[in-house]
Amino acid sequence: MSERFDLIVIGAGSAAREAANTAARKHAARVALIEKERWGGSCPNVACQPTKAYLVAAELAYDMNALAPKLGLGGGGASVDFARVYAWKESLKKRQAQWVEELQSKGYATFAGEARLLDARTVQVGEEVLETDHILIASGSRTAAPPIEGLDQVGWIDHVSALELTELPESLLVVGAGAVGLEFGQMFARFGSQVTIVDAADRIAPTSDAEASATLAASLVDEGLTIATSVFVKSVRPEGDGLVAVIAPRDDTDSYEVGAAQILVASGRVPNLEGLNVEALGVETTKAGIAVDERLRTSVPGIWAAGDVTAVAQLTPVAQYQSRIAIADMFGEDGPSADYSVLPSAIFTDPELGGVGLTEEQAREQGLEFGTASHDHVRRFSFIDAEHGLFKIVFDRSSRRVLGLHVVSRNAGDIVQCLSIGLRLGTTVDELAAMHHVFPTFGEGVKAAAERAA
Repeated sequence: MSERFDLIVIGAGSAAREAANTAARKHAARVALIEKERWGGSCPNVACQPTKAYLVAAELAYDMNALAPKLGLGGGGASVDFARVYAWKESLKKRQAQWVEELQSKGYATFAGEARLLDARTVQVGEEVLETDHILIASGSRTAAPPIEGLDQVGWIDHVSALELTELPESLLVVGAGAVGLEFGQMFARFGSQVTIVDAADRIAPTSDAEASATLAASLVDEGLTIATSVFVKSVRPEGDGLVAVIAPRDDTDSYEVGAAQILVASGRVPNLEGLNVEALGVETTKAGIAVDERLRTSVPGIWAAGDVTAVAQLTPVAQYQSRIAIADMFGEDGPSADYSVLPSAIFTDPELGGVGLTEEQAREQGLEFGTASHDHVRRFSFIDAEHGLFKIVFDRSSRRVLGLHVVSRNAGDIVQCLSIGLRLGTTVDELAAMHHVFPTFGEGVKAAAERAA
């Protein structure tokens, strides 16, 4: 016998919970949530939130060791008790049972197990058969294992298993120099590991502005991290209590070896689609995830998708945004279509790398007549002994409208987030130059950059 719902959501992460909340609150929908692995999803359990907790601890340890003595504070610096830091990080998380209790208290039906789509209106989970007119796939993504010879023989870790380590690795090889690799690399380096970060791209943070990427790389290298770009990890093998990786440069120069106690893979993501039966139903997919339109509809009527499984932009706020659009479409609202043209993002290293809008490279590729204006230092930098920073504006030469903003600084994420509304409203570089500002702040670097716009 089947049970009927107004909405069935496959997953229980940020996209799924936002969809359930919006459907129940705005449309009095009866909602079923199906989760096979982790109630609450990745962000609060094994991604954004616990990672940022570690980053706070790592930044504090670094400031106590590197900055405090220069300020006349403290004596012997900070030693990291990694087991206690781990226990503190764990104390911030909800128990799985608590997640389920809270979801059920909101009136949602919860089903633990693997979902299988029988058709566009029917989902099976275990022995249960659920029916609906609206299905949202919000099953998320996971780390993609790169094709490295011997990888399965060395006990590799990713961001999930790295957060479960209770002992600090003496050394760490990080494969991937995107947000995850850079954040974990610096974090473990500040805790006390010797860290090497490698990437096949020609620079770290390859989707960020190139000048911002170079500024961050210089800061990380000065801090003691080893960074190698334009290289592949050809193979790995166990050796002693650790491993040895063979590194092959892309220019076909001689390979070389790097030893480490652990290898952390952060070089890509794959969608969680196994077992869902989407291919049999004709749901269009790519290697990156489920294909969706501007209303988050899949190729099969009655099925929508949101969050990391769509691979549009694997960010928690984007997952929530997509879910609200999908629910509006499902229940007949005249809602907006998805718009990602002004999407602020940040890499939470220290300094942070924040960006919104077009990079200089993207403006050039689009054939735009643009200019750039930059500034590299604000007074607040001297208080924290920061040597590397960037406040960069990309603007249209004709209209003077700001096309992009890229910041390398502490609090860069907050700076670009606050100014992203300016891009949405068509703010000009001259208006940024004329604005009042608070002194001394990190954000005043944007005004200083704007004042240099020719």
